[in-house]
Amino acid sequence: MGAPDSVDGMRPDVTVPTEEQLEAARRVVSEYLESTPTVSLRMRGRSVLAKLENLQTTGSFKIRGGLAAVAAAHREDPRGAVITSSAGNHGLGVAHASMLLSVPATVVVPANASPAKVSKLRHYDIELIQHGSSYDDAQAHALEISEQRGVQYISPFNNTHVIAGQFTVFDEMLSQVPQIQHLVIPVGGGGLMSGALVARRVLGREDVRITGVQPTNSAAMYHVLRGTAMGDVVHRSTIADGLAGGGDEGALTNRLIEEAHVPLVLVDESLIRQGVREALEANGLVMEGSGATPYAAIVRSLIDDDTSILGFISSGRNIAFDLLVDLLREPLT
Repeated sequence: MGAPDSVDGMRPDVTVPTEEQLEAARRVVSEYLESTPTVSLRMRGRSVLAKLENLQTTGSFKIRGGLAAVAAAHREDPRGAVITSSAGNHGLGVAHASMLLSVPATVVVPANASPAKVSKLRHYDIELIQHGSSYDDAQAHALEISEQRGVQYISPFNNTHVIAGQFTVFDEMLSQVPQIQHLVIPVGGGGLMSGALVARRVLGREDVRITGVQPTNSAAMYHVLRGTAMGDVVHRSTIADGLAGGGDEGALTNRLIEEAHVPLVLVDESLIRQGVREALEANGLVMEGSGATPYAAIVRSLIDDDTSILGFISSGRNIAFDLLVDLLREPLT
């Protein structure tokens, strides 16, 4: 594969990862992280393949992109610091990467971020800032600090090296289960989906069908790809907090998903809540709302495919214990 053309976006330097950047992500991920398994689950009578990224050291796939991006920033400026904004999981990824690579880091999360994720962030030697009432507020504040201090900002999704890091999820999965035919992926800002699309092309697996899922209550990508301005998307509270909030207007991730004609399916809040419970009761897996969104879409037959070898990404486990207990008390339908 030759170096791909640049793609215009919010930042002109955010391009599709090159072969060299993908290989750099592979190297740093394999050096510091264990490969996660892909297992077969029984989901209401159907056998479904699940890539268990909820077993990652930080509880989420986000460590891959965070590690790849922090490593790239460190190569570029060995004495430099980084800053990021996050709903929680990407912040944990950057925080863990900064510890591994001895890179000073600042993480900005909303004031109402998941208590489970904030609690974990406090265990790292980083500057943790809680600002605003939404991911968009946190991102704006992080970008302002980045400019003031002259430190590199790492987007959770609209970043070449983050996408390269997320590519490794599918690099592993397609090696583990080459028989997969249809993959269901949770979508927030689109970094994980973009990594999958890059992997499908680079690895010559265009035969693998891909569907994205988003929470109905906060589905920026779904609406933006249908012509709504990012600033006009209405966001409501969702248990899938890792998928909540807006993306970036004109981001590379938007373009990649649009050009690939990826269908996006919306999942109602009640189904995501029950997906968290059912994943634990039926398969013994702790999933946060973001990870349970594809699970719920599959068991509730929102995915239009009854015959393919189906799989999904169990993207994370960082759910507050009290919330999990409450969900286990809710009636299952």
